[in-house]
Amino acid sequence: MSNRRFTSHNHPNASLVKRLLAMMYDSLLVIAVWMTISYVFLFFNNGEAVTGPIYESTVFLVTFLFFALFWTQSGQTLGMIAWRLRVESDQGQPLSAKQALLRFMAAIFSAAALGMGYWWIMFDNNKLSWHDHWSNSRIVQLPKNEV
Repeated sequence: MSNRRFTSHNHPNASLVKRLLAMMYDSLLVIAVWMTISYVFLFFNNGEAVTGPIYESTVFLVTFLFFALFWTQSGQTLGMIAWRLRVESDQGQPLSAKQALLRFMAAIFSAAALGMGYWWIMFDNNKLSWHDHWSNSRIVQLPKNEV
């Protein structure tokens, strides 16, 4: 794990509403990335529809890398920057690659379980989702002067 700490890490955990708003922003970016991948595959497949494990694995891997690079470097995707959110480890550090992978996979499970992993935030005393718990991370709300 990195010894690098964020300059300040005692911020309150983010609300479900702010997380969902950031996810909406990020989903637009992810869709654009998926479209780009699809165009590349279509080009090499003479414009024919593309399916199969290579295409699906590429989409999955690139989607993971999109989030992992943001999470492990600055702790913020572009949607998180817009809503002044940051993901950090429980110790206030950027996520490790292992934490990013665990968080990504657990977030898929949280969403696939009819969103229960996300709705859990409303009932958790610390506003933590299932994937926050499982990856020992949290999303914090940053003050206006720290983004």
